[in-house]
Amino acid sequence: MGISQYDPAAAGRPAWNAGKQVGAKRALKIKQVWSIRFFLDRERRLRDRALFDLALDSKLRGCDLVKIKIGTLVAGSSIRSRSMVVQQKTGRPVQFEITADARASLLAWLERRGGTIDDFAFPSRVNPAGHLSTRQYARLVDEWVIAIGLPPEEFGTHSLRRTKASIIYKATGNLRAIQILLGHSKIENTVRYLGVDIDDALSLSEATEI
Repeated sequence: MGISQYDPAAAGRPAWNAGKQVGAKRALKIKQVWSIRFFLDRERRLRDRALFDLALDSKLRGCDLVKIKIGTLVAGSSIRSRSMVVQQKTGRPVQFEITADARASLLAWLERRGGTIDDFAFPSRVNPAGHLSTRQYARLVDEWVIAIGLPPEEFGTHSLRRTKASIIYKATGNLRAIQILLGHSKIENTVRYLGVDIDDALSLSEATEI
C-alpha cells in the first residue's frame, strides 16, 4: 500500500520499503544449510534445529509451519516419514516427506518438549497453549543466517520454503513435481516462484540429445 499525495499526515513519511530489499528471497545452498545445522547443534538449540529441518523438508509457508501439531508429525512413538497439511492460503492439502535428519531432530525436540498430539509442535513462549508466531519465526531465520555470515536482507522464511524445491528443480528440471511439492494451483506460479527463465530452459534443452 502506497502513501496518498492527498494525505497531509503522510508528508515527509518514508515509503514502507525505503532502504529495504524487496522481492523474492534467495534459496540456501547445501553448504549454507549444513552451516546453519552445525551452528544450531553447537549452540544446543534443539527446537530451532527441528524447526529448521522441518521447514526445509515440508516446504511450507511460515503461517502453516508454525501451526503444525504434534499429531501431524508422529505415529505412535515414531516420527512419520510423510505427512500432510492443509494450506491456510489456498485451502488445498499438500504432502511432504520428513527425511532421516529431520526425523532425528524432531524426535529429540519432541521428547524434550512433551505434550499431546493436539498440542502445537513449536509452542509460543508467551502463551504455552498457542504456537510460535510467524514474526518470531522470521526473527529466528534472521538469527540463523546472520550466524553463518549471510546478509539477512537477502534471506527470509521463504528462503527455507524455496531451498529444497530449487535443489530438486536444478537436479531434475521437473517443474510439475515442484508444483505438487509446493502446493501451487498453477504451474505458472511455480515458474515465477523458482525464477525459471530462458537460460534455464535453454540449458535443459542443450543437455538433451535426440
